[in-house]
Amino acid sequence: MDVKEVAPLKIRERRVLKGHTAKIYSLAWAKDSTHLLSASQDGKLLIWDAVKNLKVHAIPLRSHWVMCCDYSPSGNAVAAGGLDNICSIYTISSLTQAQSINDIKPHRELSGHSGYLSSCKFLNDRHILSSSGDSTCILWDTEMGHPISRFEEHTGDCMSISISPTGENNLFISGACDGNSKLWDIRMNKCVATFTGHEGDINSVQFFPNGNAFATGSDDCTCRLFDLRASREVMTYSDDNVREGVTSISFSKSGRVLFAAYEYKKVIAWDTLKGKPLQVLEGLPNGHDNRVSCLAVSPDGHSLATGSWDMTLKIFA
Repeated sequence: MDVKEVAPLKIRERRVLKGHTAKIYSLAWAKDSTHLLSASQDGKLLIWDAVKNLKVHAIPLRSHWVMCCDYSPSGNAVAAGGLDNICSIYTISSLTQAQSINDIKPHRELSGHSGYLSSCKFLNDRHILSSSGDSTCILWDTEMGHPISRFEEHTGDCMSISISPTGENNLFISGACDGNSKLWDIRMNKCVATFTGHEGDINSVQFFPNGNAFATGSDDCTCRLFDLRASREVMTYSDDNVREGVTSISFSKSGRVLFAAYEYKKVIAWDTLKGKPLQVLEGLPNGHDNRVSCLAVSPDGHSLATGSWDMTLKIFA
């Protein structure tokens, strides 16, 4: 595309959030761009005030093997899941009312998958989507506690989901270990498009901010951009020096920058249109000392949160 080059990014570490005692596997921003949820294999969900660098709540989980978490759009609930095959939902009001950490119990436990939970995303306070190692995605009614729809066309572990940022949340993307990403229409309860091209497991998918495209990150060391209107791949983000799989991806608020986390201590900011790296965050002090397992740009677009196996979360801006 005939567009101007973007100046190299110069974001740097602003906060280090320490409190977990094991590998961090997942994080999620609240809509206020202040509160941050993190899930670790120390068996705890922590809610942080990322601006003040404070822990607000600690939630003990029944299973230490947690792999995903999410914040509801209203900020009234959080969810987590992992190798227990269950999506557990906790209300923020119950956390504030609890006398001690032992009093905290799940508001709902959604049981229906026969494999581990790899991702969970709230559509709203009443509905949540989950993806699993059993190759399926399920849409749940959180109040009734039962599945509404089951999406079953992948032939490998379903690793990641992303809900369309436009309209009534009727579309979502899934990425799986079969190397395919699929576009699903919740109203029709079926897959409406399949996108191929990766040569390895897809670990992360993310809708473009305008909802017309989405990106994927894979074990084949590349990220790719697919356009829904053209129904094809339009860009590959790769470098000969990058020989490790992508663990997590997230777009900047405008979509011009794609942040990708890699297995070995590295985060690369890619120019979405040109396919060139704009900045590499790697190692201390301006990065992590171990595998970067998750990252997410805050809803207001001002900061990037990363979580790592080095047991810390970092906020970059």
